[in-house]
Amino acid sequence: MKIVLTGANRGLGIHLARTALERGHTVLAGVRTVVEASPINLLKKQFPDKVYTYFLDVTNEESIAKAAELATTDVGSIDGIINNAGVLTERGKTIEELDFNEVQVTMDVNVLGPMRVIKHFLPLLHKENNQTIINISSEAGSIHNAYGGDFPYGISKAALNMFTVQLSRYVKNKNIAVYAVHPGWIKTDMGGDNATGYPEESANGILDILEGKIDTNSELGFIDFKGKEMKI
Repeated sequence: MKIVLTGANRGLGIHLARTALERGHTVLAGVRTVVEASPINLLKKQFPDKVYTYFLDVTNEESIAKAAELATTDVGSIDGIINNAGVLTERGKTIEELDFNEVQVTMDVNVLGPMRVIKHFLPLLHKENNQTIINISSEAGSIHNAYGGDFPYGISKAALNMFTVQLSRYVKNKNIAVYAVHPGWIKTDMGGDNATGYPEESANGILDILEGKIDTNSELGFIDFKGKEMKI
């Protein structure tokens, strides 16, 4: 499979890239920093024919359009998209304390970012059959389980879940599966050291979903990395 992956240089993203490559897939890695010693370029040295790196800032539509143009030349078509890039700002802030500049950044990255990526990469997905789009969401985006904290992050992930449902309806006749996947609370820079899960496990589960190895029975497409339905 040829997989577009955003936020591929760190956290869950680099684990997804490594897992995909070890399974024999080709990774089209969207990163904001392309330097020789970056984690994704180290993987590129291990898998020279399986990694393409593109400057891709999900808040910069021009960079996404250019990456899609390059990908069209490099591989012609794609089989999957994993919208992984995301931020968690204003953690622990009360509503009275919020910096709305940071709130806007969160919405721009976590909601508009995946929308921009789909806008420009969907034409490449249409060229294949039985493709999959995965938006990395979070339990924090569940309205049912709202806990009254992390306002920007939770609201952005709830909006991402809505986009997932809307997109799923839009492509329902094109054999494209669309999921919002909760990767679990994992030990990354974002998740912190107190997290109870590991990115390697989440990456394997997410790739199983992408490959169609896990049966998912969620009407709205909000699932965890093991394929279990989450409450919207």
